[in-house]
Amino acid sequence: MTQAISIGPNPAHGPDLPVLLGRVGAGDQEAFAAVYDAACHAVFGLVHKVLRDHAQAEEVAQEVWVEVWRTAGRYRPERGSVLNWILTLAHRRTVDRIRSAESAAARDHRAALLDRVPEFDEVSEQVHARQEQEELRRCLHALTEIQRQSVTLAYYRGLTYREVAEELSAPLGTIKTRLRDGLIRLRDCLGVTA
Repeated sequence: MTQAISIGPNPAHGPDLPVLLGRVGAGDQEAFAAVYDAACHAVFGLVHKVLRDHAQAEEVAQEVWVEVWRTAGRYRPERGSVLNWILTLAHRRTVDRIRSAESAAARDHRAALLDRVPEFDEVSEQVHARQEQEELRRCLHALTEIQRQSVTLAYYRGLTYREVAEELSAPLGTIKTRLRDGLIRLRDCLGVTA
């Protein structure tokens, strides 16, 4: 038969938490249950309000209660009420959880950046592309005016042979010949092998 736990001199005013916590410090499980019953809702409420995640709040609250069990002997009534002491532990644990999560996220982010190996050297690729553009511009300027206009309209503006002929007011056969000759000269200038 279990012995009923005394909750203080006046049960109407609630349990005598300092006395109960002192008994928890001595390993009294029933006293711990009474302290838990008196403060569990406040602890969970505080933790959940900060974390906003039910599962994490349950984990942190459990850690708080383990800490209360382990450190009950350190409580000093002159420093504040038992409830404030427990809520301070809860607040510290909650902040630790947030900092730990932020730190883990930052570590993961740094690791992801370090693991990111570019498939190519972006700087050298940009330099190479600029060199190719400059070489193409130089070669375009080596074409005759009508060849340059024909190539530019057909390949940079996407016009058909017929549209190029209309744009330049020239016969279609002439435009085809100038485009062919212009592309051959560009190929030779750029050193492209056919």
